[in-house]
Amino acid sequence: MAIETTAVRDTARTTPRPRAPRRRGQRSPLASLGLHATLIVATAVAVFPVLWVLVTSFKPTSEAYSTALVRDFTVSNYSRVLDSQFPRWFLNSVIIAAFTMLIGIFIAASTGYALSRMRFPGYRPLLWLFLVTQMFPVAILIVPIYTIMARLRLINTYPSLILAYLTVAVPFCAYLLKGYFDTIPVEIDEAGRVDGLSPFGAFWRLALPLARPGLAVTAFYTFLTAWGEVAYASKFMTSEDKYTLAFGMQTYVGQFKTEWGDLAAASILVTVPALVVFYVVQKYLVSGLTAGGTKG
Repeated sequence: MAIETTAVRDTARTTPRPRAPRRRGQRSPLASLGLHATLIVATAVAVFPVLWVLVTSFKPTSEAYSTALVRDFTVSNYSRVLDSQFPRWFLNSVIIAAFTMLIGIFIAASTGYALSRMRFPGYRPLLWLFLVTQMFPVAILIVPIYTIMARLRLINTYPSLILAYLTVAVPFCAYLLKGYFDTIPVEIDEAGRVDGLSPFGAFWRLALPLARPGLAVTAFYTFLTAWGEVAYASKFMTSEDKYTLAFGMQTYVGQFKTEWGDLAAASILVTVPALVVFYVVQKYLVSGLTAGGTKG
């Protein structure tokens, strides 16, 4: 009996224990290592150009092509940029982008709310029209829009660019906000109407605050549309004092010489307003990842 018990114990020791079943969604160590390595490489690829431009902005012009880090730290590039027409271009871009963002949010929000809550003749064709307008490249739209602006005598003025950018941003943003308003129960609007609110009052006081994630996306998109656009700005603005930043920075690139230090410094300064806008709306952008996918 003792011999059998000892044999059973030896068999139990030598027999490998079965592995616990892997839970759903659990990755193996090798898969986790590969995933993290891929993310690190992707992050390095995305961040490296920005860091390189930042480093170049503090280099003298003679070291712009050097692959080494900053040897002779200097801020002369920023001084030259700020002493040029750059501040004027910066102001022009801020004015145009701010008005494009504010007007675009109001038009897109009211349009999206109407498409979400109302059914009227031409409802479906209008939705398709919003999608179709996104298919036309700038090269096709710039000529008719320029003709309209010329007849209205708006060439070389802020309204010409603001209107042009609204034609690009509003259709997409209106379609986007329609989806956000669809997630808001209609009963909320009906309760407001019972309490005496007008249709616009229900939109302004009830639906609009609940669609803040969608409004944040709209604000960010419209701002970036106006901030970094070049094609319309290069055709509609004819005097140097009306240039926007994206178009004015081409002056640093000459036919025979490129001021890489000044161009890098200007590029860093251009990103600051976009980062500020992103910082202001980023908490709504994060919440908007789930707000548009569920119906409350």
